[in-house]
Amino acid sequence: MIPSSYPAKEEIARLTARMLLEIGAVNFNTDEPYILASGLPSPSYIDCRKLISFPRIRSTLMDFLTVTVMREAGFEAFDNIAGGETAGIPFAAMVAERMALPMTYVRKKPKGYGRNARIEGAMTEGQRVLLVEDLTTDGGSKLSFVDAIRETGATCGHTAVIFYYGIFPETEKTLGDHGVALHALCTWWDVLAEARAQGAFSAATLDEVEKFLNAPRAWQEAHKKG
Repeated sequence: MIPSSYPAKEEIARLTARMLLEIGAVNFNTDEPYILASGLPSPSYIDCRKLISFPRIRSTLMDFLTVTVMREAGFEAFDNIAGGETAGIPFAAMVAERMALPMTYVRKKPKGYGRNARIEGAMTEGQRVLLVEDLTTDGGSKLSFVDAIRETGATCGHTAVIFYYGIFPETEKTLGDHGVALHALCTWWDVLAEARAQGAFSAATLDEVEKFLNAPRAWQEAHKKG
């Protein structure tokens, strides 16, 4: 069923942050920072994959994601919904179901055997494809997925995520220069505000996280080991 009436964007952001906090997807640790895939430290880490295990929350967030995309990109803007391997696959399937559209997924790299495909499912030339992922940090990882979609002759001018870091100014430019618009439900700023409202972490921890959010590169440089 296609959702048609949902809260304003600001309320969607607040509720999304609240749900992520409720299921323990948000992790703050300023004493022993997390190491990101880039190898750099961070006092914050988010695990959107946990959402698939919470049916009421995942259903609500997929309604939010669907209505956000339709509000911002158009109600008849897409012909195919593609998930990025692996975290984007379940969310793409749920959005495709709501929008009554075909679903596909994009591999990070070719299988190495058989058809050696990166696209699984039926994607055809001229289709307008929405790329769905769980989150984005600086936008860089999305470009490979977008290029794989475009190699089929389809177009991909939009990507939708549940969570967008919202702290690296180059992100939207990176995507925009590649012809891709970003649609997201909430950012670290929304999560920080809701965490403060709930008293979900100590004030000292939240203050340190805010320092990171205001100057992430400088914070990472100051906290690198070795």
